[in-house]
Amino acid sequence: MEKDRRILEVAAEAFYEKGFHGVGVDEIGRRAGLSGPAIYRHFGGKDEILATLLNEAMDELMSATVPVHGVPERDLDRALRHHAEFAVAHRHLVNLYQREVRSLADPWKRAFDRRRAQYTARWERLIAARFPGLPPMTVAAVTQACLGMVFSVSYWPARALGHGDVAGLLLELATSGLAAYDRAGKAPADGQRLSAARHAPSPRRSST
Repeated sequence: MEKDRRILEVAAEAFYEKGFHGVGVDEIGRRAGLSGPAIYRHFGGKDEILATLLNEAMDELMSATVPVHGVPERDLDRALRHHAEFAVAHRHLVNLYQREVRSLADPWKRAFDRRRAQYTARWERLIAARFPGLPPMTVAAVTQACLGMVFSVSYWPARALGHGDVAGLLLELATSGLAAYDRAGKAPADGQRLSAARHAPSPRRSST
């Protein structure tokens, strides 16, 4: 098990640095202190290594989408907090998920695509429960906006990561954005808020 974990760790680093197709089994073995052929005693090849890494990440992320409080606001907050902390702590893995999921080969690709669909559906249920007035298309858009913002941290430059509490910042931005739906009571129509702001009359100064 220690060797399996070591192989997965060095493979994640190598895939992050060079991309999945830029790394061979021999290099993974060398980084792990093993010969290339020895890798095959642990994994069927780098396709299985990539699938294992992505499924481990999905296991962790899926666990946060299960409602545990029975209160939609708290369940959504839990999911957002968990995702923000995970994304900051495992930036390389999140980056790998975003860049290399298309590199998965069958049969792992079919199984992982099903898991991703389940994961997205769980997130949409969290959003729909929290904001029951939103139409399904808006729920889907809000879900992608939340996840996109949180996972964007995997591409941040080093100077941005110097912020004291990156996970807290991500959570604050996400919850502040979602709070707009509480204030409005429902999702604003596309462009409605922007249009209203553009056409609102400018305040006139008093002549006195």
